Amino acid sequence: AQLVESGGDQVRVGGSLRLSCVGSGYNWRDYCMGWFRQTPEKEREGVANVDTDGKTTYADSVKGRFTITRDHVKNTLDLQMTDLKPEDTGLYFCAVARECGVAWLKYGGFSWRGQGTQVTVSS
Repeated sequence: AQLVESGGDQVRVGGSLRLSCVGSGYNWRDYCMGWFRQTPEKEREGVANVDTDGKTTYADSVKGRFTITRDHVKNTLDLQMTDLKPEDTGLYFCAVARECGVAWLKYGGFSWRGQGTQVTVSS
């Protein structure tokens, strides 16, 4: 099984990016799927997740700016990011787990995760 992210880039403040994660080798329809980000200076941070029923949860820092969506058939997970800020810089990776919601954002714990895609926001 594999999760592969794409879409990371370097953008200016206020810009937008769309990240994608494609799952292969397994259908994650029975798992919560989410995005996390990490930088050398900060601890890993849960960004957003979406449960098997479509319920979404966002970190306070990205609410209103990021939108997470998943496609059970295509086995994909997307993150539309708008109004990007320098503090959004980081390595973004997708992950799957049985738990979901606020708890998973806060405590992590992955059944599987990808290698990540780099997002850099510059002023």
